[in-house]
Amino acid sequence: MSMNPWPVIRAALKRYRYSALAFVLLVAAGVSLAVAIVSQERALRSGSAKAADRFDLIVAAPGSRTDALLTAVFLRPGGSQLLSPELSAKLLNETRAAFVSPLAFGDSHRGAPVVGVTATLVEHLSGGLAEGRGFATRDEVVVGAASSLKLGERFHPAHGVHHAGEAQGGDDELDAHEALLTVVGRMRPTGSPWDRAVLAPVEQVWAMHKLPSGHGPDSTQLGPPFDAAHTPGIPAAVLHTPKLAQAYQLRSAYTGRESMAFFPAEALLQLYAVLGDMRQLMSLLALVTQALVLLAIIASVLILFRLLTPQFVTLRALGAPRRYVFAIAWGFTASLMASGVALGLAGGYALSFAVSAALARNTGVALQPALGEAELLMALAMLVIGLLLATLPAWRLQRVPLAQAMKDY
Repeated sequence: MSMNPWPVIRAALKRYRYSALAFVLLVAAGVSLAVAIVSQERALRSGSAKAADRFDLIVAAPGSRTDALLTAVFLRPGGSQLLSPELSAKLLNETRAAFVSPLAFGDSHRGAPVVGVTATLVEHLSGGLAEGRGFATRDEVVVGAASSLKLGERFHPAHGVHHAGEAQGGDDELDAHEALLTVVGRMRPTGSPWDRAVLAPVEQVWAMHKLPSGHGPDSTQLGPPFDAAHTPGIPAAVLHTPKLAQAYQLRSAYTGRESMAFFPAEALLQLYAVLGDMRQLMSLLALVTQALVLLAIIASVLILFRLLTPQFVTLRALGAPRRYVFAIAWGFTASLMASGVALGLAGGYALSFAVSAALARNTGVALQPALGEAELLMALAMLVIGLLLATLPAWRLQRVPLAQAMKDY
């Protein structure tokens, strides 16, 4: 008799293929959930950090730094207060920064936010344009890499934030501004919500809202310096300086009763704390799920071994060594566990990609999930536990006296 157990294992797998498939899918489900949770949480951290990477320092009205971050960096609609016109003018003409760009919100086109900025910020965020050129007049705009607008296309921006498809035709007809804007450039991908945005001269956005344009009444100037007598209050501004010491000086200078200045990483830590709490909750859910899966595995192993008892008794009656019977019994379960864990890793990776794609569509943040050490260790732990559990019925099966086994059979 051949001492190779695999022909017998393959025959058992083929005969009980539906039961074996159910067992594999059960293991895969538990592994997939745990892998997807950990992988997705890490993707959210890295994706959000990359999206905020080019925002050195943000100045906004006193309040929640998280809200200011979500509005300024992630372009989420918010109801933040405005800095005073006097402070806004001082901030926008700050000479200690390499550049300062105001952020003006409140308009959209086909669901994409129209943001008033300076040309310097466009260049800084994009690192050079992918197509066209930067805006040179107030009726010109630059669009993000993922915008559906084409170079040369003209449109009327609308007041407020509208979802694509709410209005027919090219524009949001119900509350469109009179201004007709022309697309002259496209940014390179940034991996952030700015890839879908429309970036317009801040002077145009102010003018559309009947606010002072930051310059004299007859001026067509774009960008700094801004005239303190004609500068409106702004919700936020982005400051850039290549020197860390100056960044801390500016952070201190604009942190007080009238304004707050913060590094995006500070607000991201608060978001990560929330994500950490969610991760702990989801991890607890995953552990409970895995515990239930392990209990189901034990029950499934017992059922499978009950099905295989006739074959094992026959092998024992034919004189097969006990170690050979043990190898068949353990190898049968081990192959199912290994298949389930491998399928679970692949399924968890795919699930994480699906969740990342959905989140990217909703947030605009590019997410890149990947299998890390934590996920591999969880899968390995699941495999080891399963293999150890498989030894118990296999050990009992080869230790029980043949006469008793035949009687039970």
